[in-house]
Amino acid sequence: NFSAGQSSVKKGETLIDTVNNILSMKVDIVVMRHGNVGAGVFLSKHVNAKIINAGDGTHEHPTQALLDSYSIREKLGSVKGKKIVIIGDILHSRVALSNIFALQLQGAQVKVCGPTTLIPKHIASLGVTVETNLKKALEWCDVANVLRVQHERMDIKYFPSTREYTQLFGINQEILDNLGKKIVIMHPGPINRGVEITSDVADSNDSIILNQVENGVAVRMAVIYLLAQQIKR
Repeated sequence: NFSAGQSSVKKGETLIDTVNNILSMKVDIVVMRHGNVGAGVFLSKHVNAKIINAGDGTHEHPTQALLDSYSIREKLGSVKGKKIVIIGDILHSRVALSNIFALQLQGAQVKVCGPTTLIPKHIASLGVTVETNLKKALEWCDVANVLRVQHERMDIKYFPSTREYTQLFGINQEILDNLGKKIVIMHPGPINRGVEITSDVADSNDSIILNQVENGVAVRMAVIYLLAQQIKR
C-alpha cells in the first residue's frame, strides 16, 4: 500500500519514477487512484504492469460502475430496460461518468438530476437526459443512485447553501412514500446523512447501499483475478 503523501513524490520525483521503483520489486498489478484525469492511461503506456484505475480526478471510476451494475442486477434481476437516475454532483463525480457508460452498455435508460450548475454542459451528447426536478426524476426511475456533494473539489460556490441543496435535491422518506411505488436507493459512499439523503432512507429496506459495499469486494477481486490470468511469466 503506497501513498504519495508519504513518498518521494513530495520531493520532486515523477509518477513514472515512483512506480518504476515499486515495479523493481516485481509488482504485477498497480491499483491506482490519482488526482489527475488520465493518470492511469498515461502510466499504462510507460510501465510494464497491469494498471487498475481506482479513480482518476473527476473523470472515471470503472470498478464502482461494475459493482453498481452488479448490485442492480442482483436486486432487480437485470439492468436491461431499467430506468436509472443519477442524482447530485454530476460535474465532479467520476462515479457518474463510469455509471453512464456501463449502464447504457447493458441496455439501461439513464437520466441525471441536480442543480444546473452541477450538470456538465454537454452531458446530453452521452445519450442521457437531464432533469432538474427531483420529484419528476424519482417518479420516472426504477433506481436512484444518489451522489455526495464533493465540496473538496469545488473551487467556487455552485449553489447558495447546503440547506437549499437539501431542500431541492435531498431525498427523505416522505418524498419516497408519496411516489406511489417502490424504487431502489443506491449511494457510492461516503454518505452525507441529512444532506443528499436522510438516515431513514439510507437504512431502509429500499436501500442497497451496504450490498454495494459487499459486492465491491467481490467485483474488485474478480478484476484482479482476470488481470492476473493475463500475466505471462
